[in-house]
Amino acid sequence: MRPPFPPSPERSAELRRRFAEEARSERPDLSTLCLLVGAEADRELDEAGLDAAQVELDRLAGLLPFRPGGPRAWAVALRELLGERMGFHGTPGDYQRLESSLLHEVLVRRRGLPILLSVVWLEVARRAGAPVYGVALPGHFVVGFGPDEGQVLADPFDGGRVLTGADAELLVAGATGSGIDPSMLRPADPLDVVLRILNNVRAWAAARPERSDVALWAVELSLLLPSHPARLRYERAQLLVQRGEFAAGAVELEAYAEVVSAVDEGAAERVRGEALAARAMLN
Repeated sequence: MRPPFPPSPERSAELRRRFAEEARSERPDLSTLCLLVGAEADRELDEAGLDAAQVELDRLAGLLPFRPGGPRAWAVALRELLGERMGFHGTPGDYQRLESSLLHEVLVRRRGLPILLSVVWLEVARRAGAPVYGVALPGHFVVGFGPDEGQVLADPFDGGRVLTGADAELLVAGATGSGIDPSMLRPADPLDVVLRILNNVRAWAAARPERSDVALWAVELSLLLPSHPARLRYERAQLLVQRGEFAAGAVELEAYAEVVSAVDEGAAERVRGEALAARAMLN
């Protein structure tokens, strides 16, 4: 499969405007935000492709049985449709592909990372009226159905397998080495889901220095979210320097140093030193 590459600067500017607008809306739409991430990654995803992905989510929702019952019945219905009938699942090899973090590609390939497969489950179930939400377990995103006292968890990466309490404990222990905390089972905010997806993209790019273009747009989209780690500004500055944009990187480093100086003057001085070194590269 061809590697995806970002669109033209003009197209990118429009996508980012729409992404920021959606992220700041009263009720941000998860599928829209994920598809805009996909369009920023893949120049081949045009407006028709964005519409087609939404239509596919609608189509899949229409294949679910009408109100199958309680939380477990919903989880089983989603597993039977998406996991068994449609073949959505994940494999270890999917962690090596950027496409595994792009919703439009996951809908076509029916493979992806746990969090993107969970987005498919969430969006299909939501359209069908299910009491569904994302659950951001450490290291492994899953889907939850129903209220706290009757919560049912399903793992889309494993074809939608309905999890027992012991299964969830094992997933958390494998990621953290410790037990599960009730706070880990709370519904994930859509914007937190998007930020986690972008974090995965950044991690993919970090292992591939030749794709610093991907790392840069992932950071810049993250910075458009209403809430994001301040350190992303530092990461963006480092990427600009890495890509040879020394003057722009130095300006970003100096701006970040001003922010950091309020809490850690030593760290601010180190960042200012990096800015000086970046400017020296211009000579």
